[in-house]
Parts: sequence; C-alpha cells; structure tokens
Amino acid sequence: MRPVLLDKLLSNLDIQVEPFSLCEVSPGRRLLLPGAARVMLHFVLVGSGFVRSATGTVQPLSPCSLAVVPRRAQHSLEPKDEAVEECSIDPDSESLRNAPVISNGSMEPPEMIVACGLVKIRYGAALGLFDKLDDVLVEDLSDIPQARTAFEAILAEQSDAGPGSEAMKAALMSQCVVYLLRHLCEGGTCSLPWLAALEDERMARVLDRILQSPADSHTVESLADTASMSRSAFAQTFAQAFGLPPMSMVRRIRMERALGLLERGDDLPIEAVARRVGFSSRSHFSRAFKKQFGVSPVARRAIQNLSLI
Repeated sequence: MRPVLLDKLLSNLDIQVEPFSLCEVSPGRRLLLPGAARVMLHFVLVGSGFVRSATGTVQPLSPCSLAVVPRRAQHSLEPKDEAVEECSIDPDSESLRNAPVISNGSMEPPEMIVACGLVKIRYGAALGLFDKLDDVLVEDLSDIPQARTAFEAILAEQSDAGPGSEAMKAALMSQCVVYLLRHLCEGGTCSLPWLAALEDERMARVLDRILQSPADSHTVESLADTASMSRSAFAQTFAQAFGLPPMSMVRRIRMERALGLLERGDDLPIEAVARRVGFSSRSHFSRAFKKQFGVSPVARRAIQNLSLI
C-alpha cells in the first residue's frame, strides 16, 4: 500500500475501545470465547499458546502476537499442550469488561497472559476496518516494541482512569492500529480485504465522495461518472471491492452518519438529522433507520440520553 494512501486511511479512522482484561490461559485448559458483537483483539503479554477459530484454523501465539478476531467469530485461546478442560467467557458480558484478570479456573501458573478487549475501528465512521475479515488474523509484532508499550499503557490507563482516559485509550489504540497496518502493508500490498480497493483510485474517489457528501443525490450512474466507468462495470467492481452494491453502501454510510449525529447529545431535531444524511422525509428516514438499527431515531436518542445520566 502506498504511504500516502496509508496516511489517508489512518487520518479517517474512528476508534472506540472498551476496557481490556487480562486473560490467563492455564496448562491443559482452553478458554472459549463465543463470537462478540464487536471485533476482538488479543495481545500476548507473557508466554505462548494457540488461537483456534471456529473454522478449525489453529495459529500459534507468542509474546507480542496480536490476534484480530472478526465480529461473531467463536474462537478459543489454548495452551501449548492438549487442552483437557474448557472454560467459556462471553465477550459481550460485564465479566470480561469489568474484571482486571479472567482466569480459566486453574491454580497452576498460567502458560499465557493475554490482553483481551473489544474495539470498533471504522473508516470514515462507516466502514469497519475488519468487516470483511473471514477468519482470525494473527500478526507477530515482536519487532515493534512500541506496540507492547502501547498495550501496557492502555491497561495502565484503565486501571487508574482520570479525566480524558477514553480519549487517551483511543489515541493509544490508534498507535497499535498504525503498527498493525504498517506490518500488514509491508512490501507494498495490504492483506486486509477491502483496503486493497483503496489502491484503485477510481474506487477511492467514489468512496471519498460518498463519505464527504452522504446527503447528495447519489445514483449508480452519478457514482459511475465519478469513477469514469460505465454503469455496469462500476457496479460490479464496487461490489467486489467493498462487499456491497453502491447504493447499499450509500444507505449504510447515511445511517452510520445519522447514528453519530443522534449520539452527539446536542438535541439536533430528527428532521434536521434526516436532511443532513439525504432524506427529505422524516418518516422515510425513521423507517430506514429502524430497519438498519432495530429502533427508531427517537428511541435511539432516548437510549443515548439515559446512558449519559
């Protein structure tokens, strides 16, 4: 991936970090983690072992290995030797988010200690960075000592939280993502699925236009013109690149932008939110929003206001 493109990608990332826990993997015991609603990260601080995905793929872990687990992907952290017992932890439960250490039940010293947490990393506040990842991704970051320092700083920040802790953790996680992407993009190409599409300047132009002006009256034809391609060739290339037809991407970006506006807490009228994301009708916007998120815009704002009390 070209350096200028990587810089552009990083400048458009939106990162949210939930509290990390230290997970201990004991000899002979497997730590099973059902699929979470968000991407899960495992950074190995001490020891070695394996991560096993639901597809049966087994990948080794060693100090400073970073495992990226796709949303909804069941997986397990395992010791070096055969596991004869199993402990299950729900990644979306309070037990993982609130406990500083999660042990899988053994009194023996752990074989592996892993920083485990949930993250949301989106490009342009809409595209999930790891959305098209279909299996666990493991990268050895032992040649980047700053990665370990950043993860240790995240753990230290959440154990002694102060003003600005959330912003600090997001900044530290941004560093980790930079290290990961640099590592993945060594040699001029990037192995992450949809990021390769940004190497195509035509697709990058189209995505930029949608992200910068989601309220515009986009059509497949207008976006094909932006890409300087025929309608059919553009529609096929775009869908292959991003996993969504062009207009589905437009709707998704509009809905994500609307969600962000509703969560800002500035009581922008629903009608104004609708207009800002390209809807002239509040009722049409409300139906589309509920279809996307399962609740109406009014209900989503009420939920957000309650969380701020």
